[in-house]
Amino acid sequence: MRQPETVAGRSPQPVRPRRMQPLATLPLFFRLAGERVIIAGGIEAAAWKAELLSAAGATVVVQAPDPCAGLEELAADPPGGPIVLERRAWTAASFAGAALVVGATDDAAEAARMFRAARAASVPINVIDMPAFCSFQFGAIVNRSPLVVGISTDGAAPVFGQAIRARIEALLPFGFARWAAAAKEWRADLSALGRAARRRFWERFARLALLEPDRIPGARDRDDLLRQACSQAESDGQAGHVSLVGAGPGNPELLTLAALRALRSADVILYDDLVAPEILDFARREAKRMLVGKTGYRPSCRQDDINALMVSLARSGKRVVRLKSGDPLIFGRAGEEIAALERADIPVDVVPGITAAQGAAASLNVSLTERGSARRVQFVTGHACDGRLPDDLDLAALADPAATTAVYMPLGSLDTLRRRLLAAGVERGRPVTAVFNATRQNERVVSGTLATIHGLVQGAGASGPCILLLGRALRSRRSIGHGGGDPMLADGAGHAPARR
Repeated sequence: MRQPETVAGRSPQPVRPRRMQPLATLPLFFRLAGERVIIAGGIEAAAWKAELLSAAGATVVVQAPDPCAGLEELAADPPGGPIVLERRAWTAASFAGAALVVGATDDAAEAARMFRAARAASVPINVIDMPAFCSFQFGAIVNRSPLVVGISTDGAAPVFGQAIRARIEALLPFGFARWAAAAKEWRADLSALGRAARRRFWERFARLALLEPDRIPGARDRDDLLRQACSQAESDGQAGHVSLVGAGPGNPELLTLAALRALRSADVILYDDLVAPEILDFARREAKRMLVGKTGYRPSCRQDDINALMVSLARSGKRVVRLKSGDPLIFGRAGEEIAALERADIPVDVVPGITAAQGAAASLNVSLTERGSARRVQFVTGHACDGRLPDDLDLAALADPAATTAVYMPLGSLDTLRRRLLAAGVERGRPVTAVFNATRQNERVVSGTLATIHGLVQGAGASGPCILLLGRALRSRRSIGHGGGDPMLADGAGHAPARR
């Protein structure tokens, strides 16, 4: 592949995925069917562990001189693997060769002996309700087997873990168990498919399961999914595919479901400087990430080089995501990229995102429109190709008192814009708010008037992507601060009081 020649020697840079944050514990799933598990002790708390282990198919051996009534009942009618009651004290020799050991005692000294014996036998052990003597934890479980979700708080707050389990239980339909079982059964049928076709199959499978979780999947579903995966692979050939995806203003929770799906199916992600790093965490860990710049006032990759790179990657069969901050169709040069891809006969689609003006308005708790006073919203750029304020801005439209104006990339030309608007007759007291890093943790808001905003922004020392909101809808913003709320773009939405 030809290496792009770029401004100031800058070229698209492969970026290693961010290292995973530290884990208190590592979630693992044990296959216990037919395996021997020892429960040392027979107190009441052991009954639930015995039931859980039996349900996983283990042969559960309980060593206790006087097992509790719950264990007696389970041994008579186990949910899965057998539960064997050996009415004697546990011995360290019994731990040898076991898959797991569960200690069931209220005595800390005995728990310590169990822990030492299990470690000597190289067997994982959990002493119930004694985290200091545990090498593994059970956690809370959401059971849609073979779909199983485990939740751990590292022993810090089991009740909190159970509350989270209850929330997930409510979100996961019971029908997912049937879809997970079908996936397990159909996996062998995909062995003859290529990697790309298999991925397309599972993407469509997941979409169908989410849309119709309570329906029983059948052979017809499998055949339809196989046909769709193969037909798309044939129609695409080796051309690959490009998606222009909006990453939103920064807060990862503002990603759309379509953007998530695109990130999770991408082979290569070409992203801009302004994309929040947390957004990339949603991509597949195997996906190659390449920083392609596109930020103001610093050396960036040339647009022609980005276009050529997208075409080259797609022609090699890659699924490419061109990830842009905000919405790709608003001041993102998407038109040039779409045209280049269409000229090269590369399939392309667009996933819209929340644009910066919407994100900033939501953070400010202001409506961009107001019945009777702000009847329209206009988006303009403060940054022409030469970095200056565009010469062809319609100053009469910007001066319209019934409009709310969002100015993208305003910092380099803010003073020029201010002077031109004042010369065009805009009142000095018209409200203006600059929002830096809208919706992000480090969001900064600077509010003033047309006459004062340039000095306030310079004095604030704020940095990061900025959007300027201008109009009477901003009249409640009079100080530096920030807030949060829901977007209110629809005409007639009430004016929300600003948070301070």
